[in-house]
Amino acid sequence: MSGMPAYLDVPPEQLGKGTPVKVRIGGDMDALARDMAEAMLAELKNPRATLIVPVGPVGQFPILADRINRQHVDCRDVCLINMDEYLSDDDRPIDADHPLSFRGFMDRLFYDRLNPELAPKRENRIFPDPADCGAIQKLIDHRGCVHACFGGIGINGHIAFNEPPEPGEQIGNEAFAKLPTRVLWLTRETRTINSVTVGGEIALIPKRAVTVGMKECLAAKKLRFYCNRPWQSAVVRRVLHGPVTAACPASFLRTHGDAEIVVADYVAAKPDIRLR
Repeated sequence: MSGMPAYLDVPPEQLGKGTPVKVRIGGDMDALARDMAEAMLAELKNPRATLIVPVGPVGQFPILADRINRQHVDCRDVCLINMDEYLSDDDRPIDADHPLSFRGFMDRLFYDRLNPELAPKRENRIFPDPADCGAIQKLIDHRGCVHACFGGIGINGHIAFNEPPEPGEQIGNEAFAKLPTRVLWLTRETRTINSVTVGGEIALIPKRAVTVGMKECLAAKKLRFYCNRPWQSAVVRRVLHGPVTAACPASFLRTHGDAEIVVADYVAAKPDIRLR
């Protein structure tokens, strides 16, 4: 395509070729939710597993809860570290009963659906604390490692809420990859795409968040990322075949020894770039 980045022209069968990242094309949105649930379940069968997990994608959690209950998987001692949470204007987590709360989502769609005799202990259901961001690394050190980090990829290439540098913000790639858990401003791009879930009203999307850092995510033994949104067709190609750069945080998956991206078939398709 004239004037377009070359990576946008990568065909589905070539996604990830020439990179260390394994790519699988996993069908439709429901198929990806089942795939992600099964991959998480496999990790949770280690009774001491420590995982970093997202709220988005979302469809896997009810499926995962059902699988745990049906297979009687003892998750009492596993530790789930959620990637992030929206903050109010005073940098406190939004209330769990807020419709956009990730904590509330995890309770309703996952923890409350588990057999209490199988569910992770409450002290093992972790969200980053904006008042003590260093607690995440201390917890990981105490447990030994993160066995797997699951997640999605934002429209600007972010993983968790690790936003790319804003125009004029100077940070090298090495320093960016070492950013720890922290409180930060969300970019306009993230707030805009997230507003799709609230009817397009960007004013409803909080401006601040706390996020597990690039450092903690990239240090996990495995990286397993899932892309099920049609708009991810272009960003997945940028992640896999554009430059490895802080301007596209998920491109750092290519620096990891065991990273996989699973995409829906419509995400694997080349982006249809035209006026319509």
